[in-house]
Amino acid sequence: MSTQTGYVRPRALRAGDRVAVIAASGPPNQERLDRGVRALLDLGLRPDVLDSARAPGEYLAGDDDLRAADLTTALTDPAYAAVLCACGGYGAQRTLERVDWEKIGTPLPRVLVGYSDVTSLLEAVAVKLGWVSLFGPMVAGRDFHQGEYGFDTLARLLTDPEPVRELVFPGARTLVPGVAEGTTLGGTASMLASSLGSDTSLPARGGILFLEDVDEEPYRLDRILTQLRRSGYLDGVAGILCGTWTGCGEPEQVERLLRDRLGGLGVPVLTGADIGHGVPMQTFPVGVPARLDATAGVLRFLEPVLSAS
Repeated sequence: MSTQTGYVRPRALRAGDRVAVIAASGPPNQERLDRGVRALLDLGLRPDVLDSARAPGEYLAGDDDLRAADLTTALTDPAYAAVLCACGGYGAQRTLERVDWEKIGTPLPRVLVGYSDVTSLLEAVAVKLGWVSLFGPMVAGRDFHQGEYGFDTLARLLTDPEPVRELVFPGARTLVPGVAEGTTLGGTASMLASSLGSDTSLPARGGILFLEDVDEEPYRLDRILTQLRRSGYLDGVAGILCGTWTGCGEPEQVERLLRDRLGGLGVPVLTGADIGHGVPMQTFPVGVPARLDATAGVLRFLEPVLSAS
């Protein structure tokens, strides 16, 4: 069973809610950002695009202080019911380096959404604030609009979470059979490795760990997974769910690597879930008690992901 209990479930979104759109990493594509904002408006939400999401930059959205200030505002202003990241890229670790968590204090919980580089922020709000968050599509993503699978599944989870009690992965493959219970955590593997040793790293002990990545050569992916092993990050993990490994080598090669690095941990392991880069993705909650059936290819939530009120 999980030792990671007690995460606070932010409430689901309602029509008329204000939501903050920020860039904690790289500069978003502005045309796609505008389209994503229109999609939020179509849901009945009132998005505020903060300055970081409009800031130019070579590979960072504005400077570190701007991104940290916008993240702080988005997490603390009681007007906001959610924090939606515009895009990933690189920079969230630098943003977190400038965040004053004492200044943030204990604000009213609100859901944070993003993936890839945003993994670092999802870990941070779990460790520092104890909130459930969502590893899911971002506002300036190519497919962030109605009629797209990833957007529609995220929108359903954000606005009507009660019926969303499981994720089913019909194309997944069982590396190690079995059933495990724990609290969900994880994200992009290279981002988890880059947080090791920081005060926002969330170890996998007692958890259902999700892993995926993009554009990592097989030897680099080997190094990332080995670092997670050697650091103790994986000690006591209850089960592992793997998503996409887009651009990380031939699927058979990646699967052999996953079997080598994860298969001997003595816990259920499922790979091939449609979560992560390169596919229309399901949204993976972080901080929710769940049961992983690696034999059947199902992740079932033991309570609603978000609060109804």
